[in-house]
Amino acid sequence: MPKKLTPEQIAGYERDGYVCPVQGFSAEQARGWRDRLEAFERAEGRKMTRGHNFKPHLLFPWVDEIVRAPEVLDAVEDLIGPDIRLFHLTVWPKDAQSGAYVSWHQDATYFALQPACHVTAWVALTDAPVEAGCMEVVPGSHKLGQMQHAEMQDPENLLSRGQALAIDVDRTHTAFMPVKAGQFSLHHTHLVHNSRPNRSNDRRIGLGISYIPTSARCTSRTRVTAMLVRGTDKYGHFDDERRPREEAGPEERAFHAEAVARFRDMNAGETENRMAVVTR
Repeated sequence: MPKKLTPEQIAGYERDGYVCPVQGFSAEQARGWRDRLEAFERAEGRKMTRGHNFKPHLLFPWVDEIVRAPEVLDAVEDLIGPDIRLFHLTVWPKDAQSGAYVSWHQDATYFALQPACHVTAWVALTDAPVEAGCMEVVPGSHKLGQMQHAEMQDPENLLSRGQALAIDVDRTHTAFMPVKAGQFSLHHTHLVHNSRPNRSNDRRIGLGISYIPTSARCTSRTRVTAMLVRGTDKYGHFDDERRPREEAGPEERAFHAEAVARFRDMNAGETENRMAVVTR
């Protein structure tokens, strides 16, 4: 018996590779989290965008609260089972009226996970309508398996290495995934997706939370970290991540830096030898 998703939503995920929207939190909760993120940005003197947007759940107890919330985990469990690790988390901000975008890609391209079974919950801290650059997907593309990507050198691309599908996408067969603040979407690791620039008058912020069953393993030579958020892990494929006790304290910053460095090393090794470089 599903815990949160309806049988129709589960069938839609299997058929199309995504579910959207799913109700998670109140708009007031989302606003509070946005305020805390932006207060940290002001204190640090930089925005949590490309280069500074990985694994904030290791820095902030309020993000740890989100990734463990039953409102999200119950839906994830309906798709991948009761034993769940958080493999990665990325903050996805787009300033109002900016040119920042995310190119067409598949998440599995640079995660080195076997099997390729992770699901991403994209939790909206702000409204993300079509005009703000919500996710756009190719329904059913998760059934195509891993596709070839190229590395694109474009400073407006929010992907850390500028990865993009090496083929053109027919936009006559795409679908948008708008969400309101507090809602979230779910998508499969092989689903082809992108997001366009934010043409609205407000910032668009979301958390892309990548969950895996504990049976999944990382094939990289670099041993990476992951956080057990539900159930048990009898496999031991990852080093455990520590929960933050204070907001961006010295211990939190030190562990965060180590975990991100390991993730970047894994990511570089996974992509370096099999991507062409395209300059835009």
